[in-house]
Amino acid sequence: MEALSINDVTPVAIDDATAPGLAQHKTAIQGLFKRRRVRSPAKGQLIEVKATEVTLYGDVADPSTYALSKKRHTLEHLREHAHLRPRSNIHSAAMRVRNAMAQATHLFFNERGFLYIHTPLITASDCEGAGEMFAVTTLFNHVKDGNVPKTADNKAIDFSKDFFGKPSYLTVSGQLNVETHCCALSDCYTFGPTFRAENSNTARHLAEFWMIEPEIAFADLSDDIDLAEDYLKYCAQYALDNCAEDLAFFDKNVEKGLLERLQSTIASPFVRLSYTDAIELINKPENLKKGKFEKKPKWGDDLGSEHERFITEQIYKKPVVLYNYPKEIKAFYMRLNDDGKTVAAADVLVPKIGEIIGGSQREERLDVLEARIKEATGHDPAEYGWYCDLRRYGTEIKAFYMRTGIENIRDAAADVLVPKIGEIIGGSQREERLDVLEARIKEATGHDPAEYGWYCDLRRYGTVPHAGFGCGFERLVRFVTGIENIRDVIPFPRWPSNASF
Repeated sequence: MEALSINDVTPVAIDDATAPGLAQHKTAIQGLFKRRRVRSPAKGQLIEVKATEVTLYGDVADPSTYALSKKRHTLEHLREHAHLRPRSNIHSAAMRVRNAMAQATHLFFNERGFLYIHTPLITASDCEGAGEMFAVTTLFNHVKDGNVPKTADNKAIDFSKDFFGKPSYLTVSGQLNVETHCCALSDCYTFGPTFRAENSNTARHLAEFWMIEPEIAFADLSDDIDLAEDYLKYCAQYALDNCAEDLAFFDKNVEKGLLERLQSTIASPFVRLSYTDAIELINKPENLKKGKFEKKPKWGDDLGSEHERFITEQIYKKPVVLYNYPKEIKAFYMRLNDDGKTVAAADVLVPKIGEIIGGSQREERLDVLEARIKEATGHDPAEYGWYCDLRRYGTEIKAFYMRTGIENIRDAAADVLVPKIGEIIGGSQREERLDVLEARIKEATGHDPAEYGWYCDLRRYGTVPHAGFGCGFERLVRFVTGIENIRDVIPFPRWPSNASF
């Protein structure tokens, strides 16, 4: 009697009469099984699937060169053979959970009346102002013949001759674009791939990843945080209800206590903690001694993964929402608080991961938005004129778009932290004041607010109080499965010096 284990975790019993000589093929088989269910003699196993017929469609040409053997492989080995790892138990289980989380995402927002908006993958705007963008150009097709167009002074490439007539990039976020629809159609969300040319080789970062980015109208930071918490709890419950066998597999083989952690996430409210209080908490002598941090954080620093995980895993042992961040470390569109130092941003930090969601109340004041564009990006606000237009004609509502220094959580920015992950969600109230937004663009990006003229138009031509967040989809899958490395929860991971397959 042969026992065949299929990578959907279904055990199948096959006797020699049904499939003679099967043993020599068991390294790898693609086939069709006709089966019947019988009561299993195995302890703890109620049902056994017994094959009555086996049809062999594909066999391994040379088992000695096949990358997947019967032994248990490391995740690093599977990563090197990403085209074959779907045949492994751990990756197939991760992909089923990933699929379930995508389903849960659409169900969650659909049940709440959100519209799903497809935002562009090619853009001329840097949403975060960090400059870590992949260029999109056809000009380098002419390098070999020496015909790359140059500017009049011959010192730079003339992008006016490029395909799009200007410098263009792969998007780092769909948020600015989805705001255009939120201000007209009310609650919206986008869910798609994003790209960051960040030279990071950590277990938390990818060059290509997926983001969930909702935008809610007539909302402030408190509403944003409530939505982020509800979303994470919904996803955790959906996984428990629909991925029971896969989660049991992860609980046994990847993270002991995973099921308990997910149930705890659902059962208890998230801690809400201001950035300032978090800095003070971490710097308490007993916590510095216990944490043994590589870097002691001071006010104005972006918290590292070690700090995020310490807060969620050592202090609170549950998800934590951090809010009201220094404007210098957040994007220009986040609403500037009244203290002039902080913005209405919020990040959700979870155990094991760190940041999983980032959000903010958007800056609705046109003058503030234009100033923030120039401050944060270094660009002319006119380059974001379309965005400023949303503020230019009507108003009220960590990047330049985050609303700018209020201690009231209803006018701020926040991160959600969860144990073992760290930040899992970042959100903020958006800056609706045009003058503040333009100042923030210049301050936070170093760009002229004119470069963001379209974004300023969202304030210039009528807006409403609105807020939103971004959730890294792969971090969400890590949170639900317990898998440590983000490269193991996406089919074909991309990171510096690696773009195989």
